[in-house]
Amino acid sequence: MNEHHSRTFQDQTKQKIERILDPTYPLSRDDVVWMLGYITKKVADQDPAVLGLSQPRLLQNFHAYAEAAMALISRRSSSEHEAERLREWLREASHGIRS
Repeated sequence: MNEHHSRTFQDQTKQKIERILDPTYPLSRDDVVWMLGYITKKVADQDPAVLGLSQPRLLQNFHAYAEAAMALISRRSSSEHEAERLREWLREASHGIRS
């Protein structure tokens, strides 16, 4: 992957994350699954941003990740309030590792 393509991909990823975390954007199940996958990949790849987080921060990220994942599993109603809670968990879960 050349540098321009890499930068474009990073910009697209950043825009997608910003859109997902935007309270005015209608959050979908696919968005939540994508965001959890993004976080999983960052951790699995041992991204330097992840490695630089403190242990307490990592635990906060993990807790929020688990809450978002459990909300998907339990298939609670997709109310506006639930969408905002999911967004907050995704924001916390990706703290320090977003592009």
